[in-house]
Amino acid sequence: MSVQDNTREIESGIVTDMRDRMSYGGYLALDRLLSAQLPVSVPEHHDELLFIIQHQTSELWMKLVLHELRHVRELLASDQLSEALKPLARVKHIQEVLTQQWSVLATLTPSEYAQFRGSLGNSSGFQSVQYRAIEFALGNKNAKMLQVFEAEPENHALLQAELAAPTLYDEFLRLLARRGLPVPREILDRDVTLAYRMHEDLVPVIKSIYDDPKHYWDLYEACEELVDIEDNFQFWRFRHLRVVTRTIGMKVGTGGSSGAGFLQRALELTFFPELFAVRTEIGAAQ
Repeated sequence: MSVQDNTREIESGIVTDMRDRMSYGGYLALDRLLSAQLPVSVPEHHDELLFIIQHQTSELWMKLVLHELRHVRELLASDQLSEALKPLARVKHIQEVLTQQWSVLATLTPSEYAQFRGSLGNSSGFQSVQYRAIEFALGNKNAKMLQVFEAEPENHALLQAELAAPTLYDEFLRLLARRGLPVPREILDRDVTLAYRMHEDLVPVIKSIYDDPKHYWDLYEACEELVDIEDNFQFWRFRHLRVVTRTIGMKVGTGGSSGAGFLQRALELTFFPELFAVRTEIGAAQ
């Protein structure tokens, strides 16, 4: 091949006859995946494809987040803390991708979005069952959210199961107790269908880990991983809020929420309150 050709020959070993063989497209079901973008605006607005792909790819990543969080809970329940740190790290990287994706949607201007927003009807990210399941898995449970999915039995069952399951933090605190740390009994026996709330008497337990990281290294590392998970989630929430604000201002959301105001209040929610409260106590004057 000459330089002027600017082509690359197909190597002789590359399989080109894919009859009766597993292909890339077949393995990934690309025929279904790439035909799932169905704009509803009439006439079809150019930017609706961006809007659809943004949310579909987010849902794919959230599917993986749920998959990994469930695995982490199983590992924690079986005292495999070191093994649990790997999928936790993976979740952190996924969160970063999800947050960065907002910058793509932010290229959609208010004028452009207004031209097809009405076609969305009442569909809204508020109705994302996977997002709710992730919130439940991390501790922000709210049984009232199930009513949003009453018309979708499979999604309702998914969220119902997540409501009944211990949270990631529940499993971590149970592991601490099995390690001999004095986690209050009321926390270990709490109703896991309720949102996790702050327990002041757990703060000294967490502080004992931070006061002696060498002795409690894996627990210390796990605490910081959980803090990273919450920070990343809050970055995602904030970025969502800012994109919504720059795109629709203070309009009511398509699903009926107050829009930006509703998202703003979500920033007040926390998953692992004692892991943040302990920071006030560390190094404080005795």
